[in-house]
Amino acid sequence: MFFHKFLSTALGIGYIGKGAGTYAAIATCICWHLFQSSYTNPYLWPVLFTMLIVMIGVMSADRVEEIWGKDHNRVVIDEVAGMCITLLFVPLKWEYTLIGLILFRFFDILKPLYIRKLEVLPGGWGVMADDVLAGIYANVILQLVVALELF
Repeated sequence: MFFHKFLSTALGIGYIGKGAGTYAAIATCICWHLFQSSYTNPYLWPVLFTMLIVMIGVMSADRVEEIWGKDHNRVVIDEVAGMCITLLFVPLKWEYTLIGLILFRFFDILKPLYIRKLEVLPGGWGVMADDVLAGIYANVILQLVVALELF
């Protein structure tokens, strides 16, 4: 069970308490830049990593739900997954990453456009699905920002 607690809290970030989701998203942005800048193919590893995080997130969130209850605030791997989805196929520029962070947190916190409805899914799927959709919405808007070269 320690393994699932460790993963679901994004290596312990979830234990911070208030604001842990935002801290997990910020940590994801930093790691995204550090790791992506060292790879020659900027698309393959991010897609594989994001898929892995979503799968691990569903499993771990499902397991810790048995102890902590439904979608406990310590579980922040969903924010990591959503932030990764937000940054997929976006040029590696800090300006875009910051905009992506703001967009993702907006959609994740306010949960407009059917995002909230996904929380009713059972187990780890309910924990992860709303953040996945928030990441998709943030990514679509971020792609428009990139295409229009607003920054």
